[in-house]
Amino acid sequence: MQFGFSIVGVVFLAMLFIPNIKWAKSQPPGYEEISKHESKTLLMLERIGQVLTTCAAVVFVCPQGFSLPWLLWLIVAFLLLILYEIAWARYFKSGEKLDGMYQPLGPIPVPIATLPVAAFALLGIWYQSPVAVIAAFILGIGHIGIHLGHLRELSTHLR
Repeated sequence: MQFGFSIVGVVFLAMLFIPNIKWAKSQPPGYEEISKHESKTLLMLERIGQVLTTCAAVVFVCPQGFSLPWLLWLIVAFLLLILYEIAWARYFKSGEKLDGMYQPLGPIPVPIATLPVAAFALLGIWYQSPVAVIAAFILGIGHIGIHLGHLRELSTHLR
């Protein structure tokens, strides 16, 4: 684990934040109502995970740089973020409907939640930072848990 300023982490955060900023400007109808039912525990874990993951992404660097086999972790993490961008593009092109946020991407459930968490966990492995991996894990419990709750609630209403 090595401290420094990570431009890779900044790029990952930009890839994460850009679609979220666009989404925040025009949340789909029904999102505010469904978010009222979120578990306070999951919401707290999500917020803690967001802060920790954001900080870890910027302050850790990979002590091995871009050498193999460590580079493979970074490549896979980056590919997961590309899939994340594809999931968002599909959502925006499909009319920005609430249920579109939770549609699987192939075998990946709730990809808008799972893909960035997995990408940041792999980024933490590339950094060789247990702190970054744990931060992503905490984020995952909250963020994925909340999205699965939304999906469950939507499924109940659609029946």
